Amino acid sequence: MKSFGLSVEQQEQLWVQWRSGESLRLIARSMGVSRGPMRRYVEACGGVRPPTRRRGRLALTAVEREEISRGIAAGATCRAIARGLGRQASTVSRELARNGGRAAYRAAAADAAADVRALRPKPAKLAGHGRLRAEVVRGLGLEWSPQQIAARLVVDFPDDPDMRISHETIYLTLFVQARGGLARELTRSLRTGRATRQPRGAKLPTGRGQLRDTIPISERPAEVADRAVPGHWEGDLVLGKLPSAVATLVERTSRLVALVALPEGKKAEQVHPALAAAIQRVPAQLRRSLTWDQGKEMAEHAQFTVATGVNVYFCDPKSPWQRGSNENTNGLLRQYLPKGADLRAFTQDDLDAIAARLNGRPRQTLGWKTPAEAFNEAVAQTR
Repeated sequence: MKSFGLSVEQQEQLWVQWRSGESLRLIARSMGVSRGPMRRYVEACGGVRPPTRRRGRLALTAVEREEISRGIAAGATCRAIARGLGRQASTVSRELARNGGRAAYRAAAADAAADVRALRPKPAKLAGHGRLRAEVVRGLGLEWSPQQIAARLVVDFPDDPDMRISHETIYLTLFVQARGGLARELTRSLRTGRATRQPRGAKLPTGRGQLRDTIPISERPAEVADRAVPGHWEGDLVLGKLPSAVATLVERTSRLVALVALPEGKKAEQVHPALAAAIQRVPAQLRRSLTWDQGKEMAEHAQFTVATGVNVYFCDPKSPWQRGSNENTNGLLRQYLPKGADLRAFTQDDLDAIAARLNGRPRQTLGWKTPAEAFNEAVAQTR
C-alpha cells in the first residue's frame, strides 16, 4: 500500500487515533503533518488498517544491511562482513548482487527493494469469479447489506461451495480499490453510502420532554419482550429539514416497517390521526400494542388508543435501546430519507416504495427470511 509520504511510525499513530474517533484534521495537527497526504492514504486504504507486514525469521534486517554498507565502505570482503553478522558469505554476496554490487549498494534502498520483492499479491476472490461477483453486484443493486448478501448466497446456492464469500470480504473489496473486484460506485448502494470505513462511535441519547398520563414501559405485557406473539409495534419520527418528518412503525416479531407521511407537520394533533389511520390498515389480530419514546408528538396518545384500541407504552427517558428494532430501522432509512432533506417532498406512495425495499431485505434475526415473508406468515396464522 502506498504510504503517501507517511513514515511507518506516523501510519501507526494515525490508525490508533483514527480508531479512537479523532478527525483527520486533529490527527494531522497533532502529528505536525499536512492533512492532504493523510487523507489520501486513508482513502487508498478504504479506512481499513492494512495488515502489519512481518519479515521472515531468516531475512536480513535493516540494521544488518547498514552493517553490510559500512563493511563495503571499509573495504571488507564478503566473508569478513558475513562473519561479523553471523551469516553465510553467500547471503552477503547475493544481497550485493541483487542491489547493484559493491559500488552501488545502499542500505536504505536495498531494504526498500526487499519489501517490494517480498510482496505476494493475492487476487481478490471477486476479481476472478464472475458468477459470484454478479450475485454480489445484484444484491448491492437491491440495497442489501454485505452481510445479507453473504448469508443469502448460502440459501440460494446451498450445494455450490464456490458461491461463498464473507461480508467482510465484500466490504474490503468495495473500500480497497486495489483489490479490483467491485467498482467504487457500488458503495452508494451501502446504507451509509460511504466509500471509506469509519470508526465506530456512540452518541449520547437525548430526551425530548415529558408527557402526561402515560403508561410506562414497565407495565407493558411480558409477551412483548420475547417477541413470540406478533402484533406489537415500535414507533418514532424520522426528522428532516424542520418541520418535516416521517413516522415509522416496526412490528417487533417480523421487523416489518411501515412509513407514514406527515405532510402537515409533526405536532401531536397532526401525528395521532395519521398514525391511527396507518395502524388500522393492519389486521385487528396484529394490533396489540405500540411502544414510543418520550417525544411530545405523541401527546395525544389517549386519543390514539380510543381510535384504534391499541395501548401506547412509553420508554424510559434517554433509553432508545428499549425500542431497538425501530432505532435500527431509522438508521437504515437514512439511506432514503437523509438528514436535512425536506421530507414533505415524499408522498405516501414514495414512502410505501421505500418500506417495500426494506421489507424485501433478508434479515439475519429472521433466519434470512425477509420481514415481508415473516409478516405474511403471521397474518396467515391469524386467519
